[in-house]
Formats: sequence, structure tokens, C-alpha cells
Amino acid sequence: MSVKDEFIKIYREYIKREGADELLEYLKSTDFFTAPASSRYHNSFEGGLCDHSINVYYRLKKLIDNEDLLYNKYSDETIAIIGLLHDLCKINFYVKDYRKVNEGGVWITKPYYKIDEVYPYGHGEKSVYIINKYMKLTDTEALAINWHMGPYDQRVKGQSPQTLEAALQSDDIVFLTYIADSMATYLDEKEGNYEN
Repeated sequence: MSVKDEFIKIYREYIKREGADELLEYLKSTDFFTAPASSRYHNSFEGGLCDHSINVYYRLKKLIDNEDLLYNKYSDETIAIIGLLHDLCKINFYVKDYRKVNEGGVWITKPYYKIDEVYPYGHGEKSVYIINKYMKLTDTEALAINWHMGPYDQRVKGQSPQTLEAALQSDDIVFLTYIADSMATYLDEKEGNYEN
């Protein structure tokens, strides 16, 4: 099964909320299934974004299922929404370009992904905005997606960390989403140079 097919299978099995079909059609009309997850860090290859989203979903589900106090606290739909859709901010975000690199004293032209931000709305907050155009999120889902970068979120550097701290303490799944994203990035996607 292709990564795209796996994503769609999980999505259709668990996400039944009003607007879910329209959101999935939107995803199919974009580069979501072919985009990289990053320009040069984790999953910086065609289809990397979809692959990363699936990895985060599985990591989040496993983290929740392995905690006795959290088992059955969150619906399968909430876990799928957060895991699969947390990085919609990266839709139409990267473009393929070429640059000269020196390999063993020889200059060659190699492809790479560069950022071409068309809609500079932020990171997690942009994902929340995109999802809410099609499907209503719960407050907890919105917080988990909004703060999935944890202390690496650029907003934390420009303001007091109390906002992040309050979000992480607001609900267990907010913190676990940050952990799941980190685990997917650093453990599941460690082939090459990974970071964000």
C-alpha cells in the first residue's frame, strides 16, 4: 500500500466529522501527498510530508494507548485528526530548485527543496486555520495542533514561555503531540540530517 493510500485509509476510517470529506478533497488538490516534510532535515523527499503525518499519528496513538490513565480518554477521531493533520501548514510551502554543490572537488547541479511561503500565517496556527476552513476542531485538538512544535515553535522565542507552558499543561494530548512529532522526526525519520 502506498503512503498516500495508507493516509487516506486511516483518514476515512476514523475522521467522520462534518467537513471531513471536503478537507480530504482539498488535500488531494494540493501537493500534500507529494511535498517533503522539510527542506533539508527530516523526510526531505517527495512524499515526506504524508509519511511524516502517518508517523506522528502512529506515535501519538501508541503513546496514548500505553498510558493507563489516558487509554480511552481520546477518541480515535481526535487522535487521527491531530496526528494526520498537524502539518497542513506545509502544503504548497516547498518548491524544487537546483544548486551547485562541490562533491569531491567537482561542482555538480543537484535538486533541493526551498521554502516558498505563499501564505505566511505561522506554523501550528496555520494548520489550525486550514483545518477550520473545512472542519470544526475541538479546543483540545486545536491546542495540540497549534503547539505541536513545543519549545521549537518560533513564537516561544519572541514571547514569554508561559503561553506554551499553559498549553502543554491544558491537556495531556497537547504535550503528547509534541512528543509524538519529535519521536517521528528523530526516531522514525533519522535517515539523513533531521531536525524539524
